[in-house]
Amino acid sequence: MLYQYQEFQKALLQPLTAWAQATAKTFVNPSNPLSLTPSATRIAAGYELLYRIGKEYEKPEFRIKNVMAHGKSVAINELTIVDKPFCKLIRFKRYSDDVKVIQKLKTDPVVLVVAPLSGHHSTLLRDTVTALLKDHKVYITDWVDARLVPLEDGTFSLDDYVHYIQEFIRVIGAKDLNVISVCQPTVPVMGAVSLMASAGEVTPRTMIMMGGPIDARKSPTVVNSTATNKSFEWFENNVIFAVPPPHPGAGRRVYPGFLQHKGFVAMNPDRHAQSHWDFFQDLLKGDKGDTQAHIKFYDEYNAVIDMDAAYYLDTIKTVFQDHSLPTGKWVVDGKLVKPQDITNTALLTIEGELDDISGSGQTRAAHALCKNIPERKKKHYEAKGAGHYGIFSGTRWREMIYPEISQFIRKHAIKGGKEVAARPVAKKSARNSTAKQPVAKKNA
Repeated sequence: MLYQYQEFQKALLQPLTAWAQATAKTFVNPSNPLSLTPSATRIAAGYELLYRIGKEYEKPEFRIKNVMAHGKSVAINELTIVDKPFCKLIRFKRYSDDVKVIQKLKTDPVVLVVAPLSGHHSTLLRDTVTALLKDHKVYITDWVDARLVPLEDGTFSLDDYVHYIQEFIRVIGAKDLNVISVCQPTVPVMGAVSLMASAGEVTPRTMIMMGGPIDARKSPTVVNSTATNKSFEWFENNVIFAVPPPHPGAGRRVYPGFLQHKGFVAMNPDRHAQSHWDFFQDLLKGDKGDTQAHIKFYDEYNAVIDMDAAYYLDTIKTVFQDHSLPTGKWVVDGKLVKPQDITNTALLTIEGELDDISGSGQTRAAHALCKNIPERKKKHYEAKGAGHYGIFSGTRWREMIYPEISQFIRKHAIKGGKEVAARPVAKKSARNSTAKQPVAKKNA
């Protein structure tokens, strides 16, 4: 009944939030005499805050229209390469009418960004993608909200996740592919590549693993403790609910996104309360820069998705309770996952010094598991001062972490049958260009 109650609450709040939004606009509209009253700004700010707290947040768009690449503004077009029930493989195609730029775009390394399936949309990695597009051909996994997937499309398990990643790697082509997994997908990506190696398939050129629970026993965080302090049956009986009508996935058993969201907010309630108070103060001061930053963050943070119950429960048991990957006991469709079989894929692990989601050493554990990757193909990087989100978004991502990734990829690229030396990458912020979109004559 919890899911139904949540839907009832949303329906109940909809008129209130609409009224709050309209009232906020009324008190800032210069053509309305009420906007001239002494308390108009404060009243408008209060109703705007009420609207922001109570509104429903839809899936955001990537909104990456152009970026600066090789000194020129290039246009970006989103293309769906593979469309599966629970995930779409998206490519960000780059276009230019400059012949020299086109040639450079064509030789850029190929990257598959595996976005986390942990409650938020893949657009959470907008900053990640924007930076990568400067020097790379970029694909990303765009996970589908499970409440939108009809029952006839079956369930989605952790094994299915691994198979999805394998299919995407094969579609793009493993030989020159660089796979970047952010947080949760580090485990299924390790599983996918390990199984491909064991089967004698070509594996990706590099694996770049960022802030993920490869071995959740190391420096356990609140997230890890929550998963281990309660039994598997507790999760099955207390956090799994059926999607109610009229959603397309009505009847599907899921771990609702709103529960995941409440859990993350509960980890830092004071920080979120302060953020909303600051937003109110910024509205009073007319600080458009800070208010827009707040809106942009919470439009993304508050937009959540449901996860199929099979996948969620598999992850709880396999990753956080049984620690099946680091103990060598993880079996996918009857096949043992053996990271030691990976030999030709270079490995870069990245951790944030202040990460409170994946603790210190959890991602670095991948190096011990992939013991047959030559040491010259391994590297670990700790981002000083970076929290979990700072690993893939914000100033530290753009100025500290992205250059490390780009150089690592180029170091292990193949040219003429040999690895090539990395070219220096300027440690500057990667931002969307506001320049006029060029005419798209050719593409890369």
